[in-house]
Amino acid sequence: MFLCAMSKKQDAQDAGEALLDIDHKAHAAAEQKRGSLTVRVAGMLSDIGDQPQARMLCAGVLLLGLARRDARLFGAGARMLVAHELATAAKSAVKHRVDRRRPRSASDRDDEKPRPGHSRDKEDNSFPSGHSAGAMAIASAYAAVYPQHRVPALLGAGAVAAAQIPRCAHYPSDVGAGLAIGAASSGVVSLVWRIVLRLTRLPV
Repeated sequence: MFLCAMSKKQDAQDAGEALLDIDHKAHAAAEQKRGSLTVRVAGMLSDIGDQPQARMLCAGVLLLGLARRDARLFGAGARMLVAHELATAAKSAVKHRVDRRRPRSASDRDDEKPRPGHSRDKEDNSFPSGHSAGAMAIASAYAAVYPQHRVPALLGAGAVAAAQIPRCAHYPSDVGAGLAIGAASSGVVSLVWRIVLRLTRLPV
């Protein structure tokens, strides 16, 4: 039993080191292209995943549904907004417990490692990616209502998330964690939404 536990611990450490190695290589590659026009433009476009812009997008869908008296569209906007806020709360809870220097501010490989901490400095809050969490939460919530648009919605979220790496805002593992948080947040909202609909019989 003890040997088995030790083996699993070693496997976890090896996996962690492998992930950090991927992050390091991605950071090194991104530094070479960081200032290019393509990366700067992609970064600007990806800011749709930032909190103010994302909230405006959700509110826009919600208000459009209200203006059209479209219960389905209104419900999609509401679910998008709630999923985004849940993802934002979840990623913030993690950020306030884990310190990790952003790639653009990391001076050595040790800076790239996540560690327990409570820094409020934005440059120490690389893990997880908030853009990725918010974008995935919104896209997944929208796709749950309009499954025919699932592929473009998720591709859009993926593009927002992927853009964080070449602009040196996040490491690949930050992005992966953010996407997972966003998907989980949307899943929770979908579950609660179904329960509410069963209890209230609302048409959304």
